[in-house]
Formats: sequence, C-alpha cells, structure tokens
Amino acid sequence: MAAPMTDAHRRFLQILMSNGITEGSEARKLHQHCCEIDKVYYAHDKLDDFISTINSHLQPLFMQIRKGFSEDDGRAHYVVVNLVETEVTRMASDYTELELELFRRIMDLIILSENGFASSTDILNLADQLKTKKMKKKEAEQVLKVFVEDKWLSEKNGEYTLHTRCIVDMEQYILSHYQDVARKCYICHSLAIQVSVGWAPRLSTELHSWPWMMPVKLVSGICLPPLWQNSQTILYMLMYCCNSAQCTHFLKF
Repeated sequence: MAAPMTDAHRRFLQILMSNGITEGSEARKLHQHCCEIDKVYYAHDKLDDFISTINSHLQPLFMQIRKGFSEDDGRAHYVVVNLVETEVTRMASDYTELELELFRRIMDLIILSENGFASSTDILNLADQLKTKKMKKKEAEQVLKVFVEDKWLSEKNGEYTLHTRCIVDMEQYILSHYQDVARKCYICHSLAIQVSVGWAPRLSTELHSWPWMMPVKLVSGICLPPLWQNSQTILYMLMYCCNSAQCTHFLKF
C-alpha cells in the first residue's frame, strides 16, 4: 500500500509542474522547504523516497516525476511527464498549430543530424517551408526564442539542440517516431541526442558526449575518459551517469 500523500508532497508536485523542469540541487532544496513549511519529517537523503511516494499516487493518472540528466554537464533534473500523451501535441495548449509544426521540423533537423544540433540558419530556413502556412523569419526568430525560454530547446553559439526537459518529457515519442535513427547511450541506456559515435571501437555504439567523458586512453580496446583511471573511478562514473548499478556490465572487458 502506497504511503499517504502529505501537503508537502502536493506542494512539491505543484511547484515541479509549474517549473516545467527542476535541476537536482534545486529539487533537494525544494524538498526541504516543502517539508519544513508543512511540518513533516525531512531527511536530506530521502528525496528519491519522497518522489516515489508522489509517483505511486500519480500512477492512476498516468503521470510520473522522472529524473533525467543534462547532456551538457551530466547534472540530474526532474520533470513531470504525462505517460498517455506521447506526441508533441502535449504542447498544444501553449503554442499555435503553426508553432508546433515549426517545432516538429526543428526536432527533425536535430535528431537527424550527426551531432544532435541544428544551426539557426537551417532552422530559420524552415519558416517558408511549413505546410500550415509560411512564417516570416522574424516571427520564427521570436518563436525560437520562446522555445528556448520554455526549455524545450537549448542554444549554444547559434546552434540549437533539445533541452533536457524535452528529452525526458518526449523520450518515448522520439524513440518510436524516429526509431530508425534515434540513439541510446550504451552506458545509461537513455535517449542520446548529443552523441560521440565510434567512441568505443569494439562496441561500435554511441554514448553521451559529455565533456568529462571524452576519451584519452585505450584499455583492452575500449576508449576511456580522462577521469576513468581505475576500476573504482569507472564504477563511480557509471553509477553517476545512470544513478544505478545497471551499467556495471560495462566493466567486463
């Protein structure tokens, strides 16, 4: 039987839904804040249990708080996802059909690219190719800005990729809609948009291209990142990557 929901759980969930996406350290602070405000038991290392209680009550509603990791720095983030709505239509209440079509086309560019990025030039060139109706490039620039502000896209030096919120929220949609090209990280088994292909020669697979995971040495035919100097460090990094021990099979080389 699921533990009962308290006002602290409800407050935490409401704020998470309002935020759209919440970084791990902020979620921990929010956990403490909600427990103190509503005068319920708080333990700094019980965030996962706290969220698990909420998820057990969200299950009948086909909703869930999911943890994902930023492809930029590996930091954990939390997103409330709807398990029923598996398409971009979940954004329909916030954007027009024309804006949604532009977003779909942007997703096409990013996911079909080799490195998980699309240039601003290529995106703006989509403006007059939309089927709903043509969009002026100035208007497309404004919509693109909104997508970034709402954390559906991330921008780096004029290039755009999917934000962590989008990857976590739409992972199943992307894996099914782009099943021939969507890639999963060999280590954490989650959807990988920014990938390093051929990173591990004997594995012939893709991994998240986080800066601290760039390979510098070769051990038994497998490229290892700079921090992976011994088995303990390898295990630590693997567990950090996916927050579980499921990746320890990678150590068998």
